[in-house]
Amino acid sequence: MSLDTYYTLGRSGLRVSRLSLGAMTFGTEWGWGSDKGNARRIFDLYVERGGNFVDTADVYTNGTSETWLGEFVAESHLRDRLVIASKYTFNLGDRNANGGGNGRKNLLRAVEGSLKRLNTDYLDLFYVHAWDQLTPVEEVMRTMDDLVRSGKVRHVGLSDVPAWYAARAQTLAEWRGYEPVSALQLQYSLVERHLEHEHARLATELGMGITVWSPLASGLLSGRYRRDAAPDGRLGAMKDNGNPAFQHLNERNWRIVEELERVSAEVGRPMAQVALNWVAGRPGVASVILGASRPEQLVDNLGALDFELPSVLAERLTQASESPLPFPYYFFTNAMQGMMYGGATVGDKPDGYYRPIRVYGSGSGVE
Repeated sequence: MSLDTYYTLGRSGLRVSRLSLGAMTFGTEWGWGSDKGNARRIFDLYVERGGNFVDTADVYTNGTSETWLGEFVAESHLRDRLVIASKYTFNLGDRNANGGGNGRKNLLRAVEGSLKRLNTDYLDLFYVHAWDQLTPVEEVMRTMDDLVRSGKVRHVGLSDVPAWYAARAQTLAEWRGYEPVSALQLQYSLVERHLEHEHARLATELGMGITVWSPLASGLLSGRYRRDAAPDGRLGAMKDNGNPAFQHLNERNWRIVEELERVSAEVGRPMAQVALNWVAGRPGVASVILGASRPEQLVDNLGALDFELPSVLAERLTQASESPLPFPYYFFTNAMQGMMYGGATVGDKPDGYYRPIRVYGSGSGVE
């Protein structure tokens, strides 16, 4: 499937490529990533293949990511064709109590900064980068709606938030006539599957398309890392930095890597392509964000949708990466459901029957 096959994002009319380009690697300020020449080649390769969905954030490489992306877009004269997404939440300054978080003051400051760095009049998609545990959701959604009405933002998204928060935000938008949430950006991969407990069903029920970050677990699933070798690259640079999003080097994950290697050998595809193919086909997923520090990495990963992963092999990966269900999710298994209905056969309708609508081409898994 080529990059110019698009899905609408959630229940919006915004059409996006199923593989999106992550610009967090644009810049070397964090000890890894691409210099400007390689970043430009990566950008050019993506758009030449038909890709139209590019993801960044104000905090990425201390603003370099947005600045370079703005230059690349302007020089290529592709602004109208591209869907540019950015995010806000994190504090970019020192000793500024209102320079971070999700409140109205920081939200309005952040969007103006992103527009300036990206050299554009509007953002196609603007995310809350993470839940700040403080700002009322009413304040966030009202301010986002004001930005949409002003023309500075086209669509609204939430990244790294609890499922209950996203559900409340969407319900509030529906109730008060605010711009609805079109996208949920969440970490998802063979080694990180927690969103399946709540967020995947939430996305399909309430019309949000999931955009996946770190689908290769910061490179762990690319085949680059081995159990008996010292880590380099991003995992090496971020090892022991306290950020749990990069702490993937453990026994469970090595077993997943080994099964992925076996499946990749059977299907005749690189490990990264197989891992990306698996996550792209999961319920609720609209687009998978690809990050690359070298052009050849991107070229390899763009082939992730050029083949069909046999269901038997996909199931092997699913089983190899499963974890015990925590409370209360083990109450929703087939065994527990059987106890509820006294052994009667209830699940005889096709999968997805309970979902009331079909959103064609949404990538949201709605049936």
